[in-house]
Amino acid sequence: MAERLDTPKAVRRSWVPRIRRDPDRVGRLAEAFARFMGTGRFLLYMTAFVIVWVTINVVGLWGLQWDPYPFILLNLFFSTQASYAAPLILLAQNRQDDRDRVALEQDRQRAERNLADTEFLAREMAALRIGLNEVATRDFVRSELRNLLEELTTDRDGSDREPHEGRHTGHSAHGSREGRERREPVSPRRD
Repeated sequence: MAERLDTPKAVRRSWVPRIRRDPDRVGRLAEAFARFMGTGRFLLYMTAFVIVWVTINVVGLWGLQWDPYPFILLNLFFSTQASYAAPLILLAQNRQDDRDRVALEQDRQRAERNLADTEFLAREMAALRIGLNEVATRDFVRSELRNLLEELTTDRDGSDREPHEGRHTGHSAHGSREGRERREPVSPRRD
């Protein structure tokens, strides 16, 4: 057996052309047949066919009367049609079920992706909210700057009023350069 595996298969030539089989061809034909049988046009054609058949065989138009009154041949025709129609309709229905199953699986996967994306976005929004709560707002920064300004102003005013400053050197605190720089008030910036 191993000896056969390493030798190439001989090409067979045939006088009959090889027919390529499409596995979905029968299914497509079955679906087309099932769709046609479910239309009003099919019912109209079948009704016209039965009326013509019965009229020819009862009246005997043109001297033809191949299926007399019990219409056994017509019954055989309907039985044959039903025996082929039922499996073809079932085949078409099975193909539709397969398509529905694939579509359902794709919908389920899409829903899972959407759910994962939604959960991710919700987590990101929660993280942003937490981050925004930790960020200093403009009002908070202004109030902190005002508090610092008030503290600096009170510290400066308190240090300017001390009696020992300027008495040791003979100069007043107002006359010295350092005193002037300290006494100039710092006004808060308004936006």
